[in-house]
Amino acid sequence: MITHKFPEGFWWSAATSGPQSEGRFHKAHRNVFDYWYDTDPKAFFNEVGPHVASNFYNDYEDDIRLMKETGLNSVRTSIQWSRLIKDFETGETDPAAVSFYNHVIDAFLKNGIRPIMNLHHFDLPVELYEKYDGWTSKHVIDLFAIYAKRCFELFGDRVKEWTTFNEPMVVVEGEYMYQFHYPLLVDGKKAVQCIFNLNLASAKAIKIFHETECARLGGHIGIVINLTPAYPRSEDSADVAAADFAETFKNKSFLDPAVKGVFPEKLVEVLTRDNVLWDATADEMKTIHDNTVDFLGVNYYQPFRAKAKETKFDASKGWLPNKYFDTYEMPGRRMNPYRGWEIYPKAIYDVAINVRDNYGNIPWYISENGMGVEGEEKFIGKDGVIADDYRIDFIREHLEWLHKAIEEGSNCFGYHLWTPIDCWSWSNAYKNRYGLIALDLVTQKKTIKKSGRWFRALAENNGF
Repeated sequence: MITHKFPEGFWWSAATSGPQSEGRFHKAHRNVFDYWYDTDPKAFFNEVGPHVASNFYNDYEDDIRLMKETGLNSVRTSIQWSRLIKDFETGETDPAAVSFYNHVIDAFLKNGIRPIMNLHHFDLPVELYEKYDGWTSKHVIDLFAIYAKRCFELFGDRVKEWTTFNEPMVVVEGEYMYQFHYPLLVDGKKAVQCIFNLNLASAKAIKIFHETECARLGGHIGIVINLTPAYPRSEDSADVAAADFAETFKNKSFLDPAVKGVFPEKLVEVLTRDNVLWDATADEMKTIHDNTVDFLGVNYYQPFRAKAKETKFDASKGWLPNKYFDTYEMPGRRMNPYRGWEIYPKAIYDVAINVRDNYGNIPWYISENGMGVEGEEKFIGKDGVIADDYRIDFIREHLEWLHKAIEEGSNCFGYHLWTPIDCWSWSNAYKNRYGLIALDLVTQKKTIKKSGRWFRALAENNGF
């Protein structure tokens, strides 16, 4: 009996990215992760790099058929800037890359799967970092706009839904504050400039898209943001203030410009007071204001729990947002022991209601959610299938809260799991597996997990 029915036309699917699935085969350029692996392979789990990844470049036809077999009606992936563009300054494309992406898009459509294409998934071409200092540069924004235009021109006749960035805050935090992505810097001033520049780059791409034939024929463009709701340790005013600033910095820095076209006043006030506010012109602010998203993608994995500062802020490395909050580890919290993340499904409801009440109930979807587990081979049954009941339970519990929010008026149109096929994940490589489909790294054989069969029934029933 189906007790949780979802709206007609609901997106049931999964998300991946070009750099995490394709492999580096025949790329015109290296991205920052290609470069990082080439220079420091020991930084990557088991020294597994992006060379082959999940071999989607060679196996995309078979892979897409497997995705169809798991019931996916849409898939988000990304175009690699470092693959598509031969000359970053002029936007000249690589014919082999154009052919590859054309074939991929056609294969999705042939299998009845709606392709959602993202333009940037952490994978800045390293040449643009070396020449211009990456996303701190206004020139890189202009080059991104050229790249975006080429994508829309080449593929907008068949791809109707686009996103500009995936989790831009990860670029900010990983590259410029907390050293978990190359170039491993700690520079709060650069991080803040990066926030502005990524918002501006997104707005410029949106402007270009809205001038295309794709948009005139009903196509849409959005952005994918990781929303980690910030919960205070207690109702004490100091804890509440700490969580409020964490929410403002971590979430609203991209959510508000994307949907409302403005930055939060509180954020601007604090950054101005601390003398780290970004460099921006009136014309640039107008571009952000006038070019907002058509829809929103929300990646949700875990909450963020904050408390008032209990440790003195170390200012020796300059400004950082955790000047105003400490992370709080709530006693008794449910954890994914493999990933080290808290499991808190209700947050998906809180996100949905926040978007409904504070962001005009903009159309949105869960663009990533998932359960990463290390050593899944220990769950292989006698039939050779990974019995990942923990993943099924995880999905079901999150969907229960999402369904409640939809019943209460939230304008959510889809749920995408991370990820269709176990994929390479930056410095974690293949440590934690998230897929509905298992990948044997040695043989490259792919096998549908128990969750993949369950997900097909979920999609076919449009609920559970």
